[in-house]
Amino acid sequence: MTKLTVKAIKNILEAALMTAGHPMSVEQMAGLFDEAERPKPAAITKIMKSLMSDYQGRGIELIEVASGYRFQARPEYAIWVGRLWEEKPQRYSRALLETLALIAYQQPITRSEIEDVRGVSVSTNIIKTLLERDWVRVVGHKDVPGKPALYATTKAFLDYFNLKSLEQLPSLMDVRNLDEIEKELEQQLLDLEQPNDLETTQKENAASNSETGE
Repeated sequence: MTKLTVKAIKNILEAALMTAGHPMSVEQMAGLFDEAERPKPAAITKIMKSLMSDYQGRGIELIEVASGYRFQARPEYAIWVGRLWEEKPQRYSRALLETLALIAYQQPITRSEIEDVRGVSVSTNIIKTLLERDWVRVVGHKDVPGKPALYATTKAFLDYFNLKSLEQLPSLMDVRNLDEIEKELEQQLLDLEQPNDLETTQKENAASNSETGE
């Protein structure tokens, strides 16, 4: 078998990322190749850095998130790209954003601990929404009477907010109160709720083709 050139590998990975519909890890990208032609993880990472450079100044960008690498439309073009869809971005309540912020910054945390900080009860619907969106998950139960569930954020949360790890969250030294945390999350949601990444575009196109029988 003829050994693949770096250019060929780069083109293959670019095509795969464009069509995958989800972030791809280095391991997943390596799995695209036969054993004899498979590039080493370090080589794939180097190619990703090169691709990121190639897309500088373009309408789309290649970014690294918790689950791997993905292409997406740049946030500054969300206003225009969002006009492709008639449905308005979903707006989230202050209570949901505060709950999500507390879980992100103080995880693992119980529902009663969230309520203690906020001073009001946490709606079951808020927890249900966060679980359904796969932004939070139950990671255990606190060893106190009643064994309440402990909540923490997920990789999907990191992916959604374009983060590689929790360390990339703004430091609490830089965020003085819940109002500022909420404002930060709300702004990111406004930017990201626009269906501006290629994953969403591909899913929408697939659904449309399915309905029309294409």
